[in-house]
Amino acid sequence: MAQRGASSGFSMIEMIIVLVIIGVMSAISLPYLLNYQKQYKSEDQALKVIDMMREASQLALTKRRVFRFEIDLTDNQALIIDGRGAGAADDLQIKSLPLENANDIRVDQIPTGVSKPNPPNYNDAAFITDVTGHLRGGTTVNGNRVWQVAFRADGSVVNAAQVPVSANLYFWTPLTPGNVAPNNKQEVRAVTIFGGSGAVRYWKHNGTTFIPNN
Repeated sequence: MAQRGASSGFSMIEMIIVLVIIGVMSAISLPYLLNYQKQYKSEDQALKVIDMMREASQLALTKRRVFRFEIDLTDNQALIIDGRGAGAADDLQIKSLPLENANDIRVDQIPTGVSKPNPPNYNDAAFITDVTGHLRGGTTVNGNRVWQVAFRADGSVVNAAQVPVSANLYFWTPLTPGNVAPNNKQEVRAVTIFGGSGAVRYWKHNGTTFIPNN
């Protein structure tokens, strides 16, 4: 009579033990994974905004006309707007980027306890009511709370008064929703735009000061 093989697969007890081990490992690693994702939300958003700024700058250089970059807090998105040279009423939104929920990532101000990048020690971006406006499809959009700059064909960046403007933007996770303190200073990111050249610099905070990320 033939004997059964020494191994005929996993027993039910062995399967249960494996599942328990997997469950314990998942429970241990999940908080670290969630914290990692949270930490890098500010970095991800800052890098996406930099990409849009550079795209607006390149469009201005190649199309030889003004393209606006705008962060709209009311609609919670970043925009590229084609100036089209026909007056502000005809400016057309050509690209939008949804921003993270403000409870997760704030961009409207510098967090408390954090000093601006220095040098160059430029002013921080000021969000104001949009009186310029633009077209989104066939709808006119204005009156939103925005920060906006215009990239010109000569490479410079100007404000609504056509004056070269340099500014800092910040991306950070609040301690609690609406809080002006950061959850962790090392999660704070900053972007500086240089009005004369249109160049952009990216900064990471090390817990003490901003360090340029080259």
